[in-house]
Amino acid sequence: MRCKVLVHVVLLTLIKNVSPSEIQASPNTNAILPCNVTFPLSATGDKIDKSLIQVSWISNGSDIASFGEGVPQIKPGFSWDTTDFVNGDFSLTVLRAALDLQGVYECTVSYNSTAVRSSNVTFSILASPTLSVPQQWMVLETESHLKCHADAFYPPPVFFSWTRDGQVIQPPYIVEGEQTPDGYYMAVGNLTFYPSREDQNATFGCKVSHNGSDRKLDFMLNITYLPSVRLSVIPSHSNNIPLTLYCDMENFYPEEVSVSWLQNGTVLPEPLATEQNPDGTYRSRRYYTLSPEQREQGGKVECAVNQPGVMHPVSGSAYLEKLDPRDEAPVLTKSAKASVAMMCISIVLVFLLCFGFSWRRRDEKQKSLNVSGIILPPRVIVGQKGRVTVSIEGRRVDRVQTAWFLNDTPISDTSLTGTSKANFNCLYNPLTTIHLPYGLTLTSPVSEKGPLLSSRGQMGYYKLHTQGPLHSSGSGIQQLTSSLTFIPQISTHKGAVFKCQVSYVGKDKIVVERVSEKFTILSAPEVSEIQLAETPSDSDVISMTVRASHFHPDVITFRWFCQGSELSPVASQASSSPRPNSEGFFSAFSQCKLPRSELEKGGTKVWVSVHHIALKQPVTRETRGFIKTPCVSEIVGSTSSPDQTLTLGCEITDFYPLNVSVTWLRLREGEQDDREEEVLEGGEMWGPIQTQPGLYRATAILRRKAVNQEKKERGGIICRVEHCSLHEPMEKHWRYVDIAAPSIPPSLSVCWSSEGVGVFSVLLKGGHPKAKLLWAAGGHTLSPLVSNETEEIGDDGQRELKSVCALERSTNLPHQTNKQLERQKNGHAIKTKAAVTDPHTEGIEYIDEHVDGENNNIDRDEETKSDLDEDSDKERDEDPGALHINRVNLRKGPRENERARLRVCVEITHPALKLPVYRTWTEPNEEISSSA
Repeated sequence: MRCKVLVHVVLLTLIKNVSPSEIQASPNTNAILPCNVTFPLSATGDKIDKSLIQVSWISNGSDIASFGEGVPQIKPGFSWDTTDFVNGDFSLTVLRAALDLQGVYECTVSYNSTAVRSSNVTFSILASPTLSVPQQWMVLETESHLKCHADAFYPPPVFFSWTRDGQVIQPPYIVEGEQTPDGYYMAVGNLTFYPSREDQNATFGCKVSHNGSDRKLDFMLNITYLPSVRLSVIPSHSNNIPLTLYCDMENFYPEEVSVSWLQNGTVLPEPLATEQNPDGTYRSRRYYTLSPEQREQGGKVECAVNQPGVMHPVSGSAYLEKLDPRDEAPVLTKSAKASVAMMCISIVLVFLLCFGFSWRRRDEKQKSLNVSGIILPPRVIVGQKGRVTVSIEGRRVDRVQTAWFLNDTPISDTSLTGTSKANFNCLYNPLTTIHLPYGLTLTSPVSEKGPLLSSRGQMGYYKLHTQGPLHSSGSGIQQLTSSLTFIPQISTHKGAVFKCQVSYVGKDKIVVERVSEKFTILSAPEVSEIQLAETPSDSDVISMTVRASHFHPDVITFRWFCQGSELSPVASQASSSPRPNSEGFFSAFSQCKLPRSELEKGGTKVWVSVHHIALKQPVTRETRGFIKTPCVSEIVGSTSSPDQTLTLGCEITDFYPLNVSVTWLRLREGEQDDREEEVLEGGEMWGPIQTQPGLYRATAILRRKAVNQEKKERGGIICRVEHCSLHEPMEKHWRYVDIAAPSIPPSLSVCWSSEGVGVFSVLLKGGHPKAKLLWAAGGHTLSPLVSNETEEIGDDGQRELKSVCALERSTNLPHQTNKQLERQKNGHAIKTKAAVTDPHTEGIEYIDEHVDGENNNIDRDEETKSDLDEDSDKERDEDPGALHINRVNLRKGPRENERARLRVCVEITHPALKLPVYRTWTEPNEEISSSA
């Protein structure tokens, strides 16, 4: 059996490594990741023992498949054939390839516990795009746009090009595309051109190149020819009969057209026929018969022709007075003219007689006005313009003036007023718009004083409008509309009303006053994403919090849902009316809790809908999975030659989701409130990369040029990490330090006391930061020792670090427990000052002077040892500078007179040293002979 194992070990040395490769697969197809090892035939003819084979597939730090001791394990979505293992085939099959399976797969093969890496395979998805060109009508010799859609491709980018009858009319250009929710990409290629008649039967093509493969989609254009339109009328001999119009359209394409008739801009109800010209275009004549009332109305008549793909229809127009001239009035004879004159005189006399009686009554009637109530906008939203309107009807509205007020404060037009200090004078000189006859307006100061704005000086927006007067047909009643456009502000308009006063020009008397109802100012809430965090009292429960801010009024509702069922919030500020901020807006939050196990699955969908009167549709926020707070390491720095570039790195691990941002800042020292921060450019981030399901890691790197010593002494650098799981950014601080190695002596200093205790010491000078020392002693094997370090400033101004270690050797110490070693450590000590300052002193003073004679008695009973332990603890408390005496057990060899040589070693480690430095003292041979 031992020989068989040796043969297998020899075979493993002959295994041939397969070079790294890349495997690409289409979505939802199977892909084989190769991993092959060649086992040469052995001279003995032994077969491969399958039970000694161990195989593992790893991707992104996660185990995919493994085989050991004849037992296979594999994750869902993968498969392999274990019967091929003896032939050296350990290939892995990916079932239904998807984007989340991309990455580097590492195959490791071990035989008889000897591991040999076989291959690394990079697996990626390659999805070719699907093409589509939406068909639309193009207008002849008019700028037109074609769009070619490339969907469901991966990875980006793609290249678009356009052809006409096989000739390239647009060379290839790159489009990165946008990522869709399923992880794939879509892109749109555009072509702008002017269609000509030759393009009618031409074949156009959209060609898309992706990863070396081409796809092409051919299509033909739909081109619209605009017609020439002429409007005519069929003459009629009477004004009281219907009038027939017709509209001639020439040289249009395609045949399908629709004609609409308009009179004075108003669409007339319908009536229709087309004929084809020799050149393939069509002509048509459309008729429309006007009723006597429409004919009597007169004015401009239009024939508008609508075609597919045309935004602005072609139209022909004419005035009925030219198309349909009226018959001339008959000529009166002299006698007829005399009769008419006498009749007119009689009518005038009668009119004058009646006029005196009705003048007063008619004047009062003409001065009467009908004023509507103030019409408010349906929704008054903060920051969006709103308009309030008053409608005035009467016979003399052309002499009417209006004045607008907010509560009792006059409103002036500030729409054209700047924000400079000089323009603030308008606040104290309110203006009123006066409407004069013939549509003229005059703006003049009013007598009311007092600014509209508050003492804070915020400029409000108001614009005054007047439309009219409009004459009504026949009745002589005129209509005037006065409007006020404003931008709502909570501080100004909350709880306010608008007031409109109507009076005549030059009169102080107010004819009518209208006051609006109070209106509610709306502001839609700004809703945050769902914040997930561990519950402090129970780490197995996750609290989900959503916040709404900047809304008005204060009534708001949060509704939580989880996979179709509604959840009950555990905390909600919306239930009790929140207090407004300084601007009058409200904020609220709602919280819901779920078990961690549900959220860590990543499939549980939780969403919250926020309802508010200012929202037309509720705002929805949703989350999947658990948000994990990142762990940020300390900043590590290194300097590269020859340009002495400083590279700083910071590891960010175990966070979810993967969106994390890093900012590097230079810190100039000062008081906590006075220190200055400066953002540094040049930061990079490697990752994020998934380490396991639901967890990511990344590395933040900053490269800086060498800085002078003056800057090094003044400040440091901060790495600030922001993540949605952190209420406040996490910061790590790094300071400029000069790393210098200390001066190390070539050997150890040693002296022995009369009691057989050796004191070893080493003195390190200079260096930064402080070095670390580890003492060890023994014979064939070394055991760690307890030492004492002191640090002082030497005569030359350098820092000196002295490390001292005391030990007593023994050859017959029994095996001691940890408790006994601890007692021994505390129970035998010498004064540190004597050992350090004067190591050559003859005889070391012991703390336990009253038991000196018992120090070498190793076989004393436990009771005596306990007493000594208690006494030594007391002495140690009294003299904290005592030096501990270590005991080293040197066992004898097989022969009675043979003993191992004592070795004492110190290990010195420092950041400036690539490897630790060792200093060793070895016991001379003559000392061994004498002690033996």
